[in-house]
Amino acid sequence: MTTQEKRGRLFDPQIMRRALLESFRKLHPRHQIRNPVMFVVAVGSVLTTILLCQALLGKGEAPVWFILAVSLWLWFTVLFANFAEAMAEGRGKAQAESLRSARREMNAKKLDQPESGDQYLSGPSSVVPASALKRGDVVLVEAGDFIPCDGEVVQGIAS
Repeated sequence: MTTQEKRGRLFDPQIMRRALLESFRKLHPRHQIRNPVMFVVAVGSVLTTILLCQALLGKGEAPVWFILAVSLWLWFTVLFANFAEAMAEGRGKAQAESLRSARREMNAKKLDQPESGDQYLSGPSSVVPASALKRGDVVLVEAGDFIPCDGEVVQGIAS
């Protein structure tokens, strides 16, 4: 895998566009309150913006350039944190979608008339899609077979 391929996936334009929009949507206080540190920074951003407006009207206690610099710095911090969070979520969703699309249909050897005790291997079986299995079905898994679904080993060993 080349460096260009890795970089292409890391900075996917579609994910970045969605993350940029999400970084502004996440400015809502209902979302910000979930992260107390960033919530405090967001509140500080709002307060310094109010102080900036006051300074622009000539009633500020500090120079306009200083309040503007602090306000921009705080807003950049909040937006960048939201952007980073949205990028991580976007990559996670893309990874999950990739795994879902790569999943292949697996078949299972379902025992038609499962016996109890040591007689599981002797019964007739039929091949069915793993997605059609339901709770209580007994399947036969031989050496080299893929495990079709979660379950409990009732005979033999699991390794």
